[in-house]
Amino acid sequence: MANTQRPLSPHLQIYKRQVQMMTSIVHRATGIALAVGSVLVVGGLLHLAAGEDSFNHFKSIIGSPVGMILLVGWSWALFYHLCNGIRHLIQDAGLGYEIPQFIRSSWLSVAGSIVLTVLVWAYVMTAGGAA
Repeated sequence: MANTQRPLSPHLQIYKRQVQMMTSIVHRATGIALAVGSVLVVGGLLHLAAGEDSFNHFKSIIGSPVGMILLVGWSWALFYHLCNGIRHLIQDAGLGYEIPQFIRSSWLSVAGSIVLTVLVWAYVMTAGGAA
């Protein structure tokens, strides 16, 4: 291999964290969380098909504090992935590539997902609970 005297690629420790980098990583992580959470939804459907006793057992598990944390986390992942996906669609149309717009839209997808999650869970809890 020829010695070209070029610098080596910078290591990840050199980069400082930016909102664009973090939203990309979180978008991928929420996609994985949605896939794993879909197993929970399928489990609920299987328990529903198995009968009332089986579904009541599933509701007791999902209504526990750990189950509620999983449900809230899964719904936030859904809303974040949705908001960030819409942001990507807008960018695919050729809009929002300037750095200030990119940063603003990244923060808007984070804030929008939190607001949507709070609104949905406020409705769920006032309408009689999740389970």
